[in-house]
Amino acid sequence: MHKTMKSPLFFRLVGSITLFSLGVVTTLTLVSRGSSAHESTPVQLTSTPSSAAPNWPAPVAATAGGDAFVHAAAASVDAVVHVQTASLVADQSNPWLSMLGMAAGRIAQGSGSGVLVDESGVIVTNHHVIQGAREVRVNTSDGESHVARVVGSDPSTDLAVLAIEADRPLPAMTMGNSDEVQVGEWVLAVGNPLNLTSTVTAGIVSAKGRNIRLLEADASREVFPVESFLQTDAAVNPGNSGGALVNLEGQLIGINTAIASQTGSYAGYSFAIPSSIVAKVVKDIREFGRVQRAYMGIQVSAREPGVVVASTSPDGGAREAGMEDGDRILAINGIDVGSFPSLQEQLSKHRPGDVVRVTVQRGQTRRDVVVTLTNRQGAATINPPSSNAELPKAAPRMNQLEAAWGVALGPVPERIREKLQLRGGVMVTDLRNGPWAQQGIRKGFIVLRIDGSPVTGLQDVERVVARAAQNNEEGLLLEGMYPDGSRGFAGVAVPDVRP
Repeated sequence: MHKTMKSPLFFRLVGSITLFSLGVVTTLTLVSRGSSAHESTPVQLTSTPSSAAPNWPAPVAATAGGDAFVHAAAASVDAVVHVQTASLVADQSNPWLSMLGMAAGRIAQGSGSGVLVDESGVIVTNHHVIQGAREVRVNTSDGESHVARVVGSDPSTDLAVLAIEADRPLPAMTMGNSDEVQVGEWVLAVGNPLNLTSTVTAGIVSAKGRNIRLLEADASREVFPVESFLQTDAAVNPGNSGGALVNLEGQLIGINTAIASQTGSYAGYSFAIPSSIVAKVVKDIREFGRVQRAYMGIQVSAREPGVVVASTSPDGGAREAGMEDGDRILAINGIDVGSFPSLQEQLSKHRPGDVVRVTVQRGQTRRDVVVTLTNRQGAATINPPSSNAELPKAAPRMNQLEAAWGVALGPVPERIREKLQLRGGVMVTDLRNGPWAQQGIRKGFIVLRIDGSPVTGLQDVERVVARAAQNNEEGLLLEGMYPDGSRGFAGVAVPDVRP
């Protein structure tokens, strides 16, 4: 009798990327660490006051039977959008050109989903869907296409916030309370798997507070993964990333992110970021450009089940509140936390300076302690806004910038956009003696990125300059290409323009 080897189980992010190079089409499924990219057959089809928990809507009774699914789908499907990205993949045939940023490249087209959470055009999706993208385009359920601006992203939770401009209110989804979700509850997954737009699947919540060790920690970039996934058996496939997990009231309770798979396709279980985390991340990114992450100042024992304090930090709120080594944490603000992921989930709702009620067991005694949360540096203060924070209304106008730089900028002609497969950029339509000409830029140059930020239109140029001026920066790095496909870059000074 021969032995059968059991295939390893991998957790995979459910975005997809298609590389277009030399007429060859290859579809790659993004994978987590511990696995290699899996090649698959392409489908041929062309927001509480301050930082506390959001003010959740009161639950609405769902209709019975199959009508409940119809109700939930109707309430959510129009708020789920198709996110398409374009990234440049360097051709490594000449490493010297690659080092200079001048290498020829291939255009990688990515596909995922997103959820409208504000009728003004604010969208939440996964960080891995837009990571490294030069251009991001959003297609709404009514067939309209919009160039999207990346407001900010958070690798620690794998969430990102986009914004699009529309001439009318958009169908935003109501945020639900993931704390109230129960194992066994019916849910819908709404997204765009395999480029099949507006797809709805159903399943149940099969577990809560899952830590599948999907996200990579990187202390140098302050990436400290927060994983407390909702596990479901609703069918999810590549392209579902960033889409909605919806309860039978049609409320958003999670963002679909990953699948457990041996093949790269759905094999029974999928994982979603709870809405309690999503709401806080969206609020923080819009207000501060970054997530205001809160800490108790504890180390948790890895040797004991549950959440047992191994040590407390000298400058942390836990020690100041009187917590001791060996305390078992039972609840945060009355919500049970039986595992470290569930503790992370509850703390992720809060900002530094917030006060939480922590229920602990010490020996045979239960007690409540009041803990003031801090930032990573041990201070109970908000970290200052980053350059990604929403800008003040006053910003330099385009005509002022053009005069200071000695250029005229305009949209890229459609024929050139199609030829180069561009979804954004602005073109130098006129060039006079000035900073840009002195840096060797020629007429016809297409600006695709400024200081790493994608340029989809003239408003992005204004926005980047305003942020650079706010941060007292002196220079900007321009990246782009010419109509013949050759690439170029240049450094120019931030103009002294007063709005």
